[in-house]
Amino acid sequence: MDFILRVVCFVLGGYVVIWTLTSAIRTFVLPRSDNVFLTRLVFQSIFRVFQLRIRWAKSYTERDWVMGFFSPVALLVLPVVWLTFISLGYMLMFWAVGERPWYDAYLLSGSSLLTLGFASVDNLAEVLLAFSEATIGLGLIAVLISYLPTMFSAFSEREAAVSMLEIYASTPPSATEMLKRMHRIHGLEYLTEIWKDWERWFIELEQTHTSLIPLVFFRSSHVGQSWVITAGTVLDVAALRASTLDMPRDPKAELCIRAGYLALQNIVDFFRIPFNPNPRSTDAISVTRAEYMTLCQELVEAGVPLKPDLDQAWRDFAGWRVNYDRVLLVLAGLTMAPEAPWSGDRALRIPPQLFFAKGKGERYG
Repeated sequence: MDFILRVVCFVLGGYVVIWTLTSAIRTFVLPRSDNVFLTRLVFQSIFRVFQLRIRWAKSYTERDWVMGFFSPVALLVLPVVWLTFISLGYMLMFWAVGERPWYDAYLLSGSSLLTLGFASVDNLAEVLLAFSEATIGLGLIAVLISYLPTMFSAFSEREAAVSMLEIYASTPPSATEMLKRMHRIHGLEYLTEIWKDWERWFIELEQTHTSLIPLVFFRSSHVGQSWVITAGTVLDVAALRASTLDMPRDPKAELCIRAGYLALQNIVDFFRIPFNPNPRSTDAISVTRAEYMTLCQELVEAGVPLKPDLDQAWRDFAGWRVNYDRVLLVLAGLTMAPEAPWSGDRALRIPPQLFFAKGKGERYG
């Protein structure tokens, strides 16, 4: 009976260690992050704690300050959780090979994992287990150390573009303000030159925010800025350029829209939130025709040339916007983005139980 119990404990301990290592690899090492149960559990638990705190926040500035700690705290807690599970798994294996009682088995496991060396081993099996656990512990710490600089490098590149948009569209940014400012400085033709830069930004955004998922929740350095509303503003400007401005057709603007909505769709898809990847141009969008006409009136008053048939222009704009409307608003709610025209001011607040759902994502349509 004792032999069977030893075997069960050893197998169970080995399973816990392998399962934890697999979770770490899928989270930190896999080129495209996977939706891992243990990682999801940690982030969801910490998110709920932060939700309790922001209920007492009296302003958006305070909520923004509190949520600025969410992703960094979750990132620091995650390795602690992994190390805890690994130490428990090895405790079971040390007990199975003869280290008694449980306290001594856990003491030896912790000493080996953290390479402290104050607990001695008595046989070859314990030596092999101690060496393997020490290697795993050092490996996880090394991965974390190399992971953080990569993440902050991607964050800096993302935020450079977010800050740059303030030059064109103020803070919080709006498509109206950007088009009016570009017209005042006789720079509407200059838009053709910047679409390539934003297309590249969207591509890099997709690559980094689907492989370094905590980046999604890293907040901008300044209140009122957000990578989500930056993306929404650029896409709206491109959609207005393609549909409403009375200028020669610009294929680069249309390609920028495609790069943008594909990036946002792939990021949302990670969180298992359903959306239609191929909507019809006649599907409803969150922007009303009245809001669109108000924007057109402002542009006309500023002297921006608009197409004479605004009815068709509205249909064309809605046909572009429908590709990114839902995913943009979902991300605005998910990241608690600041209020901004046509994005943060109508964010879809998806509860954590949904965006951290265990099931596989659904692309309907």
